[in-house]
Amino acid sequence: MKPDRVVTFMVLIVVLSSCMSPPPLRSTPAGQVEEAPATQPSPTLASLPTGVPTISLTQSSAGPADTQPPGAGGTINPTQPELPEGDPDGSPASMYAKLIENSRAIRRDLTYCTVDGVELKFDFFLPKRQTGDVPLVIHVHGGGWSKGDKRGGASLVYGPELLAAGFALASLNYRLAPQYEFPAMIEDVKCAIRFFRAHAGEYRFDPSKIGIFGSSAGAHLSSLVGTSDQQAGFDVGEFLDQSSRVQAVVDFFGPADLTVNFSGTYAELKPTVFANFDLKAASPVSYISSDDPPFLILHGDMDRVVPISQSQMLYDQLVSGGVIVNLVVVKNGTHGFGTDNITPTRDELTAMMVNFFNEHLN
Repeated sequence: MKPDRVVTFMVLIVVLSSCMSPPPLRSTPAGQVEEAPATQPSPTLASLPTGVPTISLTQSSAGPADTQPPGAGGTINPTQPELPEGDPDGSPASMYAKLIENSRAIRRDLTYCTVDGVELKFDFFLPKRQTGDVPLVIHVHGGGWSKGDKRGGASLVYGPELLAAGFALASLNYRLAPQYEFPAMIEDVKCAIRFFRAHAGEYRFDPSKIGIFGSSAGAHLSSLVGTSDQQAGFDVGEFLDQSSRVQAVVDFFGPADLTVNFSGTYAELKPTVFANFDLKAASPVSYISSDDPPFLILHGDMDRVVPISQSQMLYDQLVSGGVIVNLVVVKNGTHGFGTDNITPTRDELTAMMVNFFNEHLN
């Protein structure tokens, strides 16, 4: 879609806020519907790395859960895998408790697709404030395509406020390297979107209003969902009668052009993850067209893992392609925004993300 509005630039400078200490948590059987309690018990999570997001902005414009949904089943892994630098987080137990507090119903460890006998799992949350079919926001975790879990990272940071704003939330696991190579990861994420569209009625959300967000490698996959269509060849497997397109994308410091050589973690990962796949064909910038959904991109100006030039390149090419896009430059932000001396506060960052999804999904 081509924007009518003019490219504008503005800078937002504020101060970073910190997290609370975690309360004890409890587990819930796989696939069980859990009504949100008045207090805040929830399943135990392993500790996550420190680091919280911040920003400056560049803009371009152009009912009760009483049934068991499809995909129910599976087991909960009580230990969360180690998350590498790149998933913004704070105090995981208290944040997961807030996720539960803001949910009317929760379903964990459901299967969205099965590939070669591997059941691909997701967690699903319905907002307390729901008068009909609501928009759905999907979280794709980071971890260099090789680590991470649906219960960590950005879903904990932003999920509670997305639920409070009336969005349904789904957080995905997907196949990881080195056991699997690309394009397994993007094929899984697209299969999840098709699954959700096929079962929107059971999950009580609007299939025409789906957003997606992720950090680091999860942002790469989210942006690739946003720019690629069926001709890219990533739509394989189940529910092929459904579209894998989304209506809004939020990208936290993800790589956009994998053909560019940059040092650090991602340079080391690329030969393993993309050993038998063309890097250009794995890059979100390769598929940009005017009908792409609106983007919100956030990136630290001191990122040494994925340089900010990656997001600037994505922004420039989206603008050239006539796509609505906002670029958020995080002052003093490293990868994962892991420093106290960054801007703005987490509350303001979260409000920006929620407002973006509200604007484009409501």
